[in-house]
Amino acid sequence: MASLSVPPVLTSPRNDAVALHRAFKGFGCDTTTVTNILAHREYTHRALIMQEYRALYHQDLYHRLSAELTGNHKKAMLLWVLDPAGRDATILNQALNGEITDLRAATEVICSRTPSQLQIMRQTYRAKFGFYLEHDITERTYGNHQKFLLAYVGVPRYEGPEVDPSAVASDARELYRAGEKRLGTDERTFIRIFSERSWAHMASVAAAYQHMFARSLEKAVKSETSGNFEFGLLTILRCAQSPARYFAKVLHKAMKGLGTSDTALIRVVVTRTEIDMQYIKAEYHKKYKRSLADAVHAETSGNYRTFLLSLVGRDRY
Repeated sequence: MASLSVPPVLTSPRNDAVALHRAFKGFGCDTTTVTNILAHREYTHRALIMQEYRALYHQDLYHRLSAELTGNHKKAMLLWVLDPAGRDATILNQALNGEITDLRAATEVICSRTPSQLQIMRQTYRAKFGFYLEHDITERTYGNHQKFLLAYVGVPRYEGPEVDPSAVASDARELYRAGEKRLGTDERTFIRIFSERSWAHMASVAAAYQHMFARSLEKAVKSETSGNFEFGLLTILRCAQSPARYFAKVLHKAMKGLGTSDTALIRVVVTRTEIDMQYIKAEYHKKYKRSLADAVHAETSGNYRTFLLSLVGRDRY
């Protein structure tokens, strides 16, 4: 369930484009107007605003925003105005080819998306950056992590809720034999099962593993694998069980301790606002006894804070 709040009566995309242009004119940028418009419009409406702005002013709104905004507010806004596939493609490209390689971020995006989302994102990545996603994965990763990511982006998976109990039990036994039952680990079996099965199936495998072997599959993954390969498997397992709980934990980790991981905070807030942010907020409050809005407010400031809180929305607790 999305957290985006949209006015009951919307102005036209053309009028929004005109208002944005006025906000850019003069000395300094009227960031309040920019946020009030763009943070309260659905993606389809934002796309029409981009079209109208280009038609009216012969300028790309994305580039104008880049010139007018600064800091983390700019980073968050520039991701927000992209379409969902373009946003994921941009995050991946920055994680794989940016000044600082962030394989955790790349792995999170790949392993937390549905097969249909991945398919569109791969096409967008190629069109936007001129390289296949698989090429950049091969260039930046290695070993079992590389094999796993390439398999995960390349294998079509079922997205429905139905599962085959006999196949579930078979996979649970295979994973046990490939890991905890033997000396060493058969990583190929883990890669095959995790990359080929649906989330509903993997959630059932985790439950069956616990029932059959009195041990959690998550603990087995932690003991049998390591590094970014382990992180990818755990991301799939946790998203299969509850994407909202997974992202609530990512947000908490981004904001706890000294300093804030703004990259992670922006990534999750911007990509989940129109998908399941209300569920994430509920999980965050349930686990950490604090509203997500309060946490964001405490860890951010200025226009950046205002924008993120506009996306997250008010908590109803």
